Amino acid sequence: MTKTIYNKYDKQLIANLPREEFKGRIFTITTERDAEKAVNYLMSQSILGFDSETRPTFKRKVSHQVALLQVATHDTCFLFRLNHLGLPDSIIRLLEDTLITKVALSWKDDSHMLQLRRKYKSGTFIDIQSEVSRIGIEDYSLQKIYANLFGKMISKRQQLSNWEADLLTDAQKAYAALDAWACIHIYEEIQRLLHSHDYQLIITKNENESETRLSDNH
Repeated sequence: MTKTIYNKYDKQLIANLPREEFKGRIFTITTERDAEKAVNYLMSQSILGFDSETRPTFKRKVSHQVALLQVATHDTCFLFRLNHLGLPDSIIRLLEDTLITKVALSWKDDSHMLQLRRKYKSGTFIDIQSEVSRIGIEDYSLQKIYANLFGKMISKRQQLSNWEADLLTDAQKAYAALDAWACIHIYEEIQRLLHSHDYQLIITKNENESETRLSDNH
């Protein structure tokens, strides 16, 4: 069945979509020993999704360092609590890797923030924002891209929660894991569409007018 996607997805439609959930295992990592074990496992995988979270600030000239790094496989997500860990050698090894397919959204920004904790040489990462442009999508937010490709909503309710809290809530963990896992899901769907050409792109010209462009025309 041919999939219909849009160059720009109407944000107002997202609220009515069914909510996506991460159904895999979630492990919270707070010690260097556990970080080493987690990284060893992650380094054995063929593809990983990355994201990070920072405690929000509501005052001018007040900023916080990255508090959480989440790294997902197809069925597991590790939440590295950097406000407890810092950036130990094990995580640096993962971030500097050049062999594993590592996927993230706007990773350049995340990497810049991570390096405020500790300098490292960023390894090979694939940016979702660049990948979606290959099939004509012009949106940059994870929520819009996911809704466009899968017809489901990624809730952002936990985005402005306290990521430096002593204990993360189940809702925070689920949100963090989903964002990292979604990067894998999006990347693999893009590769499938590029290979199969089984989609049509709707070009939204303005609020009331649109045109259809078939996949094999670009």
